[in-house]
Amino acid sequence: MKRLAAAGTVALCAALLTPPGPASAAANTAVSSIPVAPGTSIEMHVTADCAGTTCRFDTTANLLTPTGPTGFPGDAWSRQTITLRSNDRDVWQEAEYSAPSGTPREVKGANHNNVLSKMYKSLRDVEISVTSFGGGPIERYRVDGQSAPLEWTTGRPATEAAFFVCSHIQVVYSGVNLTTPDACAQTTFG
Repeated sequence: MKRLAAAGTVALCAALLTPPGPASAAANTAVSSIPVAPGTSIEMHVTADCAGTTCRFDTTANLLTPTGPTGFPGDAWSRQTITLRSNDRDVWQEAEYSAPSGTPREVKGANHNNVLSKMYKSLRDVEISVTSFGGGPIERYRVDGQSAPLEWTTGRPATEAAFFVCSHIQVVYSGVNLTTPDACAQTTFG
């Protein structure tokens, strides 16, 4: 009996002294849309993916026509708003992004080929505003980035909190002025 108790104590001590492994990955996607005309709609796609201590996000807007997804016409103007946040009020999002995707990462704002972007930080969320002048292919309306959720009080990674990415887009072109509902993806570190 004493050997069994000693073995149990050793196993318990080993479990308590072993550092936790990295958090596992988790991903989620969401889509919202608004009809433009019969058979055509504006779509907003959002993906959130968390692994280790970092969350990645990706947003894409497009027209969905009877022949499939396409970009927006040449006279289009659009403003996409992306919000990154947590379900924990004590979590700060340390974020960076590329708008459009593939351009250098930004932490404040930029102008890449008439795609203007700006990041606004608050105590509990980050908002990225992306304004596009002129239409173009779907790639022009894709934004990606990453965020390191941190505990506000300690600065340590906040891998226990959920991560939310919400986005909508307002698109204006000949006879159309519409805003999609928010598409929101929610995930955790697993």
